[in-house]
Amino acid sequence: MRLQLVLFGLFLVLPTQLGAESGLPLPRFVSLGADEVNLRTGPGLRYPVVWVFVRKALPVEIVAEFEQWRRVRDFEGAEGWVHKAMLSGKRTVLVIGDSRTLRARPDPKSRALARAETRVQGALRACRDDWCEVTLQSIRGWMRRAYLWGIYPEE
Repeated sequence: MRLQLVLFGLFLVLPTQLGAESGLPLPRFVSLGADEVNLRTGPGLRYPVVWVFVRKALPVEIVAEFEQWRRVRDFEGAEGWVHKAMLSGKRTVLVIGDSRTLRARPDPKSRALARAETRVQGALRACRDDWCEVTLQSIRGWMRRAYLWGIYPEE
């Protein structure tokens, strides 16, 4: 009877520990740390590769953790497992929606610095209210938070 209670207790604990491996909050955004990253169906080398990312620094969202493996989601909603060594803590973003304007200041009336097409990737520098400072193809400026994927509304 005691063994049954212990085993039952383990089943209650295991699902809640998924994501507790690193001690970091889930979900969270990171970026790909290599030019080629295998996306697998499960957390281990024995699981088949279902997709290969070929875009270093692409932002992805970690939604679960298991040992050295991270379940990630990309901006299109595709999910799978990657080894944590293939990820970087560097924050990046993708421009989403239509062509967007990069501005000199966090103000819709400020000078336009460039137009960014959808899926243009850039480095996230900081956010203030509804605006984020980003570097897109070596141009540093401000863009509305709603036009970027890779950052949460409350950050």
